[in-house]
Amino acid sequence: MDAINFSEVEKNYLQKSGVSKTTTKIPYIPVDNFPKLGMFTAFRFLEWVAENPEGVISLPTGKTPEYFIRWTQYLLENWDNAKGKKVREENGLKVNKKPDLSKLHFVQIDEFYPIRSSQKNSFYHYVNEYYIKGFGLKPENALLINSDEIPLVDGKHFSEVFPDSTVDLSLRYREAKTAKEKEQQKSIFMIDDWCVEYERKIREKGGIGFFLGGIGPDGHIAFNTRGADHFSTTRLTKTNFETQAQAAGDLGGIEISKNRLVITIGLESITYNKEAVAIIFAAGEAKATVVKNALESDASVLYPASVLQSLKNSRFYLTKSAGVKLNDSVSAYYSNGEWTHEKTERAIIDLCKRINKYGPKLELSDLMADPYCRQIPNLSLDTVKEVINSVIAKIETGLRTEKDQVFYHTGPHHDDIQLGIQPHVNSTLLEKSNKSIFSVLTSGFTAVTNHFVTDTLNSTKKLLDEGRIQMINFPDFFESGYKYKWDKDVYHFLLNVASDEPLERVRGLCHRVIRAIVSIWEVKSYDDLRNTINAILANIRESYDGQKNPPKIQKLKGMIREFEEELVWAHSGVQVKNVRHLRLGFYTGDIFTEQPNRERDVLPILEEFRKEKPTVISLALDPEGSGPDTHYKVLQAIADAVRLWSKEEDLSQLRIWGYRNVWFKFAPSDVNVMVPVSINGLDVLDKSFSDCYLSQVNASFPSYEHDGKFSTLAKNIWVEQLDNVQYLLGKDYFYTNENPNIRASHGLIFIKEMNVEEFLDQARELEKSMEG
Repeated sequence: MDAINFSEVEKNYLQKSGVSKTTTKIPYIPVDNFPKLGMFTAFRFLEWVAENPEGVISLPTGKTPEYFIRWTQYLLENWDNAKGKKVREENGLKVNKKPDLSKLHFVQIDEFYPIRSSQKNSFYHYVNEYYIKGFGLKPENALLINSDEIPLVDGKHFSEVFPDSTVDLSLRYREAKTAKEKEQQKSIFMIDDWCVEYERKIREKGGIGFFLGGIGPDGHIAFNTRGADHFSTTRLTKTNFETQAQAAGDLGGIEISKNRLVITIGLESITYNKEAVAIIFAAGEAKATVVKNALESDASVLYPASVLQSLKNSRFYLTKSAGVKLNDSVSAYYSNGEWTHEKTERAIIDLCKRINKYGPKLELSDLMADPYCRQIPNLSLDTVKEVINSVIAKIETGLRTEKDQVFYHTGPHHDDIQLGIQPHVNSTLLEKSNKSIFSVLTSGFTAVTNHFVTDTLNSTKKLLDEGRIQMINFPDFFESGYKYKWDKDVYHFLLNVASDEPLERVRGLCHRVIRAIVSIWEVKSYDDLRNTINAILANIRESYDGQKNPPKIQKLKGMIREFEEELVWAHSGVQVKNVRHLRLGFYTGDIFTEQPNRERDVLPILEEFRKEKPTVISLALDPEGSGPDTHYKVLQAIADAVRLWSKEEDLSQLRIWGYRNVWFKFAPSDVNVMVPVSINGLDVLDKSFSDCYLSQVNASFPSYEHDGKFSTLAKNIWVEQLDNVQYLLGKDYFYTNENPNIRASHGLIFIKEMNVEEFLDQARELEKSMEG
């Protein structure tokens, strides 16, 4: 640790982290949460700029830099006032004179190809908006990737050479068979020449002096995916599935991103300047595996970021959960603080899996040979029995019958509740004394592709032409009739799921879409309806893939998602009135969404709590603020609403169920409720997802972990969670159990049940985040 030349800012954050020893091949510094990660990075960046006012910088695009950009701008704007001085002092930034960024040289890291530079989802646009303009850099000092200006054969634009935006790189190695292919082949080699020139210009600048980048789900930095040569340079290249899944949100669906190439600087482009400060920042437990691989493995093409081992000034800045799998973190978890039962559980469950031995068969020698188990106080074989009994108690809690409860289930997005806890929710719906409300807090319109809307509207027009949408013929339909019988749309749709009538299901969807259009556009007649549909189709036709839709089309997409949510819970008889759509205002579809606002985003939730008086609130538990940032911001809003409600009423009996789904996972020791899931429950999840989430079933925006439906991924997670617990309890605990619900277990749902105080503590610093 002493041999590493940490900066003053880094020393400050390292001290705050409590980390005294690291054993990784690249130094790292952890922080508490996602906003602090951006804050730390901003301070280090400005510290470097103060020392290198004419240096060469390369900064990332996407959502991860949100707080880095915000804090950099905040510091520059408040440098000389009391707030700025105070925060600089607190964070170890010992620079008196405000850094001048205008003389910096900028290198764009990567770009999709082909993509118009004017598109707001191009990285070229991002760089110009947030770095060139946002940081006050000089355009003439910037080395950018503008697809429109990269020379192609005969001076043509890429839209002429590659009219479907598909570039076939096999033309580098095979004979061109048509005149078009010859044109494309020559153009590809011209792009390759342009990339060589781009690389030359980077090196003429002396290489990159300050590199900041994220790390992808496969471990990529820039677009150097798994398998990239550590001596690679700027090039036009393909991507892999994980990267395509990550880019799907930018480009309007994986069906587009899988056919789009990228231009990226290479791994040697990043490491060419041996004095470079190269920082990778990563947030969230979803990145824990790739972080571990990059920091602890020998340099390998399997782990692109491991190339940074060659730079003495390379660093990883991590949220604590992004580093949770590091050997240092695991050792610190067991060594620091008092020993808890949770530590005992984790140590023994992990040991069972690591040595492939069931808990009841563990011997004392197994425990003593393990570096973590042997730290357990008063260790004996009785310790294993205690852990077994505590996990059995969690399962028994998951099987308890809930009566006379008011459940208020919340989801940041549509399908979050289903993918988190649907089988458990379904069991509570069977008890008549319970009341259940399902509340989706954001519109979720970004999950609906333009292609889906186009197909749906064309089907709607066809049904209108055939006279098969009779409801519009009622005399008051366009005045008030459209507001009624929304439950009928749901019933009609599910009736035709039961009778396996796909065309009638489409008609049910089109009924709801017409109601939504009449409501949003205030349509007053049949002709007005037809014209409005045609106008929507025209707008979508004229949009580029991934372009932000106008507000009314956003709302239409959101209402399609809302219909899907109503369909899912109607399987169990839940009425439309009990499926709430809060559409919180911070969710805008922009690259950086706003922070939750108390008046706009918290009070609607508080009003719901006041009205329904829930005894159980379920929520997606992501207190760190990584991954889909909607999860964190919704959690902020719910926490603030609960806090305000607690000032009005006694909430000592209120229970909070924290769940996780396809984005975040619990370890068995993290939770106190384990709910057995039968094959029946797994099948209901999969079928209801496939039947109801119409816009999602083709997985246009899949998880990087699974090339397919989210319901399949959720099933895989529940089955894996059962597998982990079986290592402790033994499989015979399940298949010989007296309880048929346990015998039928083929998956487990994990839930962290909390009281109000525990929840607000878990959602740490949320009030501070709200006020900031």
